Amino acid sequence: MAKNKTGKDKGKAAGGTIALNKRARHDYHLEERIEAGMSLQGWELKSIRAGRANIAESYAVVRDGEIFLFGARISPLTQASTHVVADEGRTRKLLLHRREIDNLIGRIQREGYTVVPTAMYWKGNKVKLEIAVAKGKQSHDKRAASRDRDWAREKARVMRRHNRDA
Repeated sequence: MAKNKTGKDKGKAAGGTIALNKRARHDYHLEERIEAGMSLQGWELKSIRAGRANIAESYAVVRDGEIFLFGARISPLTQASTHVVADEGRTRKLLLHRREIDNLIGRIQREGYTVVPTAMYWKGNKVKLEIAVAKGKQSHDKRAASRDRDWAREKARVMRRHNRDA
């Protein structure tokens, strides 16, 4: 294949973000992030390419020693095949190595963590899901985080103004 100026192959798909779960950072203390593959059907991949995926209210659950994604919405296209029954909220299996699954199961059961999807993105021509091991925030934690974020924004504003005047 011919290479472009950046040295990357022209034939590869661009690695871009498909969907984000912005509420995860607000509702949870995210500790460790893990990249997982997803078991998808053909119509789901076509819908994802069309930008019809949503992971805002999704979560991961352990069942029979495997990890599954619940609540992710991938809306079917209207021109999807008629012989396939498209269930937009179906449970999807996450593809991880056995040691990663065992580590997650141990942390969930022993330490009370939960697994939250934070981003869905392209890696080459594959769809990947970034999941985070997280603990839930309480309301006072959320207020403190909001206060810290506002203070950092105000501090940056003052520093910009000070540097401009100097």
